[in-house]
Amino acid sequence: MTEIVDATKTRYGEGEALKLLDGVDALVATRGKKVETFDLKNDRPDDATLLARLMGPTGNLRAPTARIGRTLVVGFNPDVYAQVLGG
Repeated sequence: MTEIVDATKTRYGEGEALKLLDGVDALVATRGKKVETFDLKNDRPDDATLLARLMGPTGNLRAPTARIGRTLVVGFNPDVYAQVLGG
């Protein structure tokens, strides 16, 4: 199933952003060349740490955000997408 949401029309606040992590085993957060990977299944950080990676300066979920299998990718880094998509 694919769901595409236009971030300019639909806002995700902190609560909605945290709900996106339900059923996710890993969070990969990127900012430029910096990549952080969090193991949510075995060593989940506190909500404040997760929100710092999920939310942008406007208080909305950072874009792009993509759930690929059991991994949530926040931000854009072509190397990360290639790795997560198996390419």
